[in-house]
Amino acid sequence: MFFLSNGLAYNRIVITFARKYGNAVKRNRARRLSREAYRFMKDTLKTGYDLVLLVYPRSECPPRQENLLQGEALGKPGLDFAGSARRLKTLFVRAGIQ
Repeated sequence: MFFLSNGLAYNRIVITFARKYGNAVKRNRARRLSREAYRFMKDTLKTGYDLVLLVYPRSECPPRQENLLQGEALGKPGLDFAGSARRLKTLFVRAGIQ
């Protein structure tokens, strides 16, 4: 994630993907999940930033227990709202925006 102060009373966000992030269906699903996770937590963030979220494909790893509840039940390990929200929150905390 990259961020820069914009001097406005609100945040602006762009979600973009690394070159080899799967097909269009996978990119669009990841984009929707990331936007929804941001919408869910945007009231807790500091305002006045331009945010660029650069998404890379995850390496294949064993699924976590929480992913079994949502992502794997749909046949899509690693692509779930809870995981997206958790990763996005971690980025915001590290950047000092939350």
